Formats: sequence, structure tokens, C-alpha cells
Amino acid sequence: QVQLAESGGGSVQSGGSLRLSCVASTSDFTDTMAWYRLAPGKHREWIATISTNSDITNYEDSVKGRFTISRDNAKKTLYLQINSAKPEDTAVYYCNAPYRSENYRWGQGTRVTVSS
Repeated sequence: QVQLAESGGGSVQSGGSLRLSCVASTSDFTDTMAWYRLAPGKHREWIATISTNSDITNYEDSVKGRFTISRDNAKKTLYLQINSAKPEDTAVYYCNAPYRSENYRWGQGTRVTVSS
């Protein structure tokens, strides 16, 4: 299985920004990738998806216009730019391949805490 390693989380105030990264231990970083988050007391939810060539992106409604998903296939890295952060964005963020998840191992995630 491909190992995933998320990083870049931290604590920010409401309105702040963070850039999350997810590195995949694979030589073939061509799957559609996505970010998810797990907030306290909630189920893990999908946040955003990006196609292999970055030509198609989709976002969950609550993050549209504030979050940007991107990828660098040469670096085997997925990114999530968080802008205008809100307290409700507080969660542990994960990456995975939504259509090939059986080939990937969930990472430890990276924690984002947004204070008001």
C-alpha cells in the first residue's frame, strides 16, 4: 500500500491561513486525490478532490472560495491551502485517493485548530 504523510497543520486565529501537504510514498502519483477532515464528535468528511492533471477540482460547499486543492505530481505531493479559516474548520485533515483507497494507507493526519 502507498503510505500517506500529512503535515502543515497548526493553530491559527479566525481569518488566518495554513498550507497543508500530503506526501505519497509512490513512484506513480497519478490517482485522483482528495482531502478529508475529522472534526471532534463528527464523522470524517470529504473536503476537496483534484484530478490527475489538476484540470478538475471539486469542493465541499462550506470550503468553496476559501480552500484550494493542488498537487505536484513530480514531488508526489498534494496540497490544501486554507484561507479565511473559521473555528468550524478545526479538525484533523487527511488525504487519500477516493477511487483507489484500497491501495492507500491512511496517514496520521495533521491537526488544524482555529480559534475565534
